Amino acid sequence: MNVFQSWGRIPVVKQNSVFPDWRNSVALNKTDSLLLPYGRGRSYGDSCLNDEQTICVTSRLNHFIQFDREQGILRCESGVGLDEILQLVVPHGWFLAVTPGTKYVTVGGAIANDVHGKNHHLAGAFGCHVTAFELLRTTGERLQCSAHENASLFRATIGGLGLTGLITWAEIRLKKIATPFIDSETIRFKNLAEFFSLSEESDRDWEYTVSWIDCLAQGKNLGRGLFMRGRHSERSASGKTGKKTLSMPVDAPGFLLNQYTIRLFNELYYRKNRKNRLGAHGHYEPFFYPLDSIGNWNRMYGRRGFYQYQCVVPLADGQAIITALLETIAVSGMGSFLSVLKKFGDIESPGMLSFPRQGVTLALDFPNYGDRVLALFEQLDEVVMEANGAVYPAKDARMSAEAFQRYFPQWRDFSQYRDPGMSSSFWRRVTGE
Repeated sequence: MNVFQSWGRIPVVKQNSVFPDWRNSVALNKTDSLLLPYGRGRSYGDSCLNDEQTICVTSRLNHFIQFDREQGILRCESGVGLDEILQLVVPHGWFLAVTPGTKYVTVGGAIANDVHGKNHHLAGAFGCHVTAFELLRTTGERLQCSAHENASLFRATIGGLGLTGLITWAEIRLKKIATPFIDSETIRFKNLAEFFSLSEESDRDWEYTVSWIDCLAQGKNLGRGLFMRGRHSERSASGKTGKKTLSMPVDAPGFLLNQYTIRLFNELYYRKNRKNRLGAHGHYEPFFYPLDSIGNWNRMYGRRGFYQYQCVVPLADGQAIITALLETIAVSGMGSFLSVLKKFGDIESPGMLSFPRQGVTLALDFPNYGDRVLALFEQLDEVVMEANGAVYPAKDARMSAEAFQRYFPQWRDFSQYRDPGMSSSFWRRVTGE
């Protein structure tokens, strides 16, 4: 067995690896252990890990099958990365209909976690743009799934955490663009009330919206931050493509990230723009994938790794709930310098266990402070559960079984579609199955 970590580097597990070829269904049942499809391991917690069992690494499922340049329909194997899709389609005037904050994830992973992006208010989640896929079960059975064929399994697989079988290929709809450039604005806001006002204004006229917030600010400055909005440009221009310009060659020392350095960073970042409103015109990569320009950026958190906590709460009481969450974090003193706030729209995902839903989502990265940060998460969970919200499984490494089952009460219905030969560290932790 080999040692594996997820992107957050928590937990550390030992697991076997197999490298299936989708043309050979026998590859899935050569082992007696439970299996889990594995793309590039970019999930933050243990949803991509299978402790003491076996992962099916999809790196060999890396071929394009068909690209309709007129209609913008792409069919490819599940191990193809979003970065590879962009290299192919952008020169032909197409773009991903939905993209997360990193392009270094596979198509299979994007479906399994039903990823979302800055345009959720207009386009929904990734699963909304999946038209079909083939599912290979551990029995050797192959099933083509779509909204009209094996529809229940189609719904279970989108957001299904890789537990319904191995996606061999998938077909997705792309978005037409005129150029690879983005017109954008960054607006400094003073508090949560201003954030919600900007969101309401921007969601009408801007395709992409997201905010960074200072999670340690308190009082009249609670929830202050930078609101970023953008749209695909009709104008061409020269600009950086977002290629890596910096890399973390080693793990940062553990003492580097603490409440004092994070507070200083947040203050400087909040004031980085001399103007309260700053316009820009540039290549899409820095806008969509700022962290991708830093190789191995997860090493910034040191060997102990980090946790990400991402929740979504109902829009109706969103401001009050987010206020309660931020006040709890500020009082704890355990801040995050990667803190993102965004409104989700009302476009429902087809996925049975999908996380994105109408509301307000807050995502924060925390250094691994041990029991202190785990205790903080328990406090945040209480707020989220009381509000009938949810925490994102793809970002989780610690939620309790009770919390998961309250966040996703449909998990029992989902279980009937799980491939009995598939499992994960996450699934066993939150269900006992």
